[in-house]
Amino acid sequence: MSYKILAINPGSTSTKISIYENEKEVFCKTLDHPTEETEKYNKVAEQFNMRKEVILSFLKENGYDVNELSAVVGRGGMLPSVKSGAYIVNDKMVDRLKNNPIMEHASNLGALIAYEIANTVNIPAYIYDSVRVDELSDIARISGMPDIPRTSTSHVLNSRATAMKVADKYNKKYSDMNFVVAHLGGGISLSVHNKGQMVDIVSDDEGPFSPERAGRVPCRPLIELCYSGKFDKNTMNKKLRGNGGLKAYLSTVDAREVEKMIDNGDENAKLIYEAMAYQVAKGIGELATVVDGEVDAIVITGGIAYSKMITDWITKRVKFIAPVEIVPGENEMESLALGTLRVLKGEENAREYDLD
Repeated sequence: MSYKILAINPGSTSTKISIYENEKEVFCKTLDHPTEETEKYNKVAEQFNMRKEVILSFLKENGYDVNELSAVVGRGGMLPSVKSGAYIVNDKMVDRLKNNPIMEHASNLGALIAYEIANTVNIPAYIYDSVRVDELSDIARISGMPDIPRTSTSHVLNSRATAMKVADKYNKKYSDMNFVVAHLGGGISLSVHNKGQMVDIVSDDEGPFSPERAGRVPCRPLIELCYSGKFDKNTMNKKLRGNGGLKAYLSTVDAREVEKMIDNGDENAKLIYEAMAYQVAKGIGELATVVDGEVDAIVITGGIAYSKMITDWITKRVKFIAPVEIVPGENEMESLALGTLRVLKGEENAREYDLD
């Protein structure tokens, strides 16, 4: 049977859409939203109608009939902690994302738009592997400060999908293997997958620095800086997320630019870039202890995984733990569509969202 799936992935200034026919991507398009348009809205949820109409107009102009779709899937938004896999988008989820999300985030629009489009043609709408997937073990939640328990926010969508791909390569089930996955993008997060559950993570604010994020920094000097009177709260937040990492050290967030600097003999750029790889390797080693070192494969994915320089540096330090598999790319649209396809085929069950 042939299934057609529309996948919707909203970003801060654009919305990426894809149509898949079974496992094959029919098309993928990034629809840009000018800043002057998005700035008209006080809240992300208020952009809902604007973005929906842009999507529907593009589909109509290019001859794609929504009546031929089998399902619509949106990027999972900032919900209370949920399980991995698929959730049916229902009225309760829509209400939560519209009126009381955990935080304002463009991904909140994914479910809202998917639900509206799906309802017009009486087909199901889903989210898949929300950024708020939380399967941490109880011991992993302990931080050292009762006021600040550890929670799970990471690049779940691509991390789980890539681990599943590697399991297929080994002719095994994802649920029968242990993985440590490093997602290397604008933010870097790491996760350990124990027999199908993501039981611990190193999030992008407690682990390696990345092109634009500071990652784990010494706490006491950070507190001193916060109370120094030199910076307001917004500036400090930007130092951690947006102006940290490679940008702070080398004034660029583009890994390709950094590699050009290195090729031109810039030793400081090499030191900083290798330090990023060094910290990723440390994080992989840290998570390997969660499963007593019984790791079937280490998976390196994300956009920066295209860099042989970075992946070689990481592999050299961690290959003693387990085989290293390089699967570059964000793969978000494919992950959304293929997760939904497994639900439509009856290979996975979709959960009903029922959280307040």
